[in-house]
Amino acid sequence: MATAQVLTAGPDFQARTVNKVMLRLIPFIVALYILNYLDRVNVSFAKLTMNGDLGFSDAVYGFGAGIFFAGYFVFEVPSNLVMERVGARLWMARIMISWGLISSSMLFVSGPLSFYTLRFLLGAAEAGFAPGILLYLTYWIPVKQQARAVAWFLTATALSGLIGSPMAGALLGLEGVSLFGRPLHGWQWLFLLEGIPSVIGGFAALWLLIDRPAQAGWLKPEEREWLSQHLEAERRQRLTLGHTSLKHAFTNRTVWLLNLTYCTIMFGFQGANYWLPTIVKQVTRTQSDLRVGLLTAIPYLCAVVAMVLVGRHSDRTGERRWHVAACALTGALGLALCAATDSPAWAIAALALAAAGIWSTLGPFWALPPVFLSGTAAAAGIALINSLGNLGGGFPGAALLGELQRHTQSYKAGLLVIAAVLILAACLALCFRRPEDTRAALRQAPETGAKL
Repeated sequence: MATAQVLTAGPDFQARTVNKVMLRLIPFIVALYILNYLDRVNVSFAKLTMNGDLGFSDAVYGFGAGIFFAGYFVFEVPSNLVMERVGARLWMARIMISWGLISSSMLFVSGPLSFYTLRFLLGAAEAGFAPGILLYLTYWIPVKQQARAVAWFLTATALSGLIGSPMAGALLGLEGVSLFGRPLHGWQWLFLLEGIPSVIGGFAALWLLIDRPAQAGWLKPEEREWLSQHLEAERRQRLTLGHTSLKHAFTNRTVWLLNLTYCTIMFGFQGANYWLPTIVKQVTRTQSDLRVGLLTAIPYLCAVVAMVLVGRHSDRTGERRWHVAACALTGALGLALCAATDSPAWAIAALALAAAGIWSTLGPFWALPPVFLSGTAAAAGIALINSLGNLGGGFPGAALLGELQRHTQSYKAGLLVIAAVLILAACLALCFRRPEDTRAALRQAPETGAKL
């Protein structure tokens, strides 16, 4: 079969079209991902009072926080493969509605077993959302703009903390307020009220998401034609690497190197995510949950700014692995500095540095898999990297800190362990080598044919 010519355009037209797509899609999917992360990590704030109400130890909490990733792992790859077949609009809606209902059901937790069960089910329900969106972005955004797009999307992981931290602190203040005549704890109100918007967001996805550029009525015909052909040309370029089948997602050595690298990144990311409020409360020695929430928002704010700047620089230079390595080392330095100080002000500053580094690894990292994977291999490979990374890194990262906290009665040993693992992440990122034709794909778009 002859390869179709690619409609080309000047740089102004290209930039205008891609920016139009990003302005249309990114704000909405960022909002959806904020809801996703609020429901995933609000347990870190619920812990501040739930542990005392239910008699949970730090080890019980750490295991419950981590078992989420077991459910996530089991269903992640199948979820992405289903999305590739049925489309993002229907599948994202299904995922959001189911996780919102389960998240609200966390108000019924009464002991370790119900806590573990609902956390596992929440992971199973959320499986496929993040890698599904990452795959969805490859349907819309050219390769050389993907780090910026992914960085903007993943700012939701920090924005959820920035928004959710003070919100969670305020919701915990609803202690004893009744629902239908039954008084609820503050953590029960937290789970209930933060799950409902996700259900609403699922129905909004049915209305607002569009599966492919060719269906986008808000693009001009020439914009739809150029973008569709440009993305198809990139897909054909990836075909030359041969990494398009389901088999390649599981047998390609680069995919497994990325799996290992992401495991180490997630060890630091999820360890910090699930324990940040506890660390802030210990280091500042404050008893006010609202104050803890406001102080916890500071590292997340720094993470948002750093993610956007690093993603933009990575796209401008076309470089990925050194960006990942430098950010991982910055995160390790911040955690080590936090462990070394007893000053509340310096500890918050160090946590801000750590968050900026850890979160900023994500944009450049997730710009890598779509470069050499396409079609079914991309759907399965992205899901595999995300699921194994979260299971192999997120589960132990959250659980190990609970055990270290129990044995040492301090957060400092846990921070040093995370810092060491992030140094390993930097080393692994530098082991990654791109094929020469992949490097060219990152820096220039394949263009032939008549100009618009």
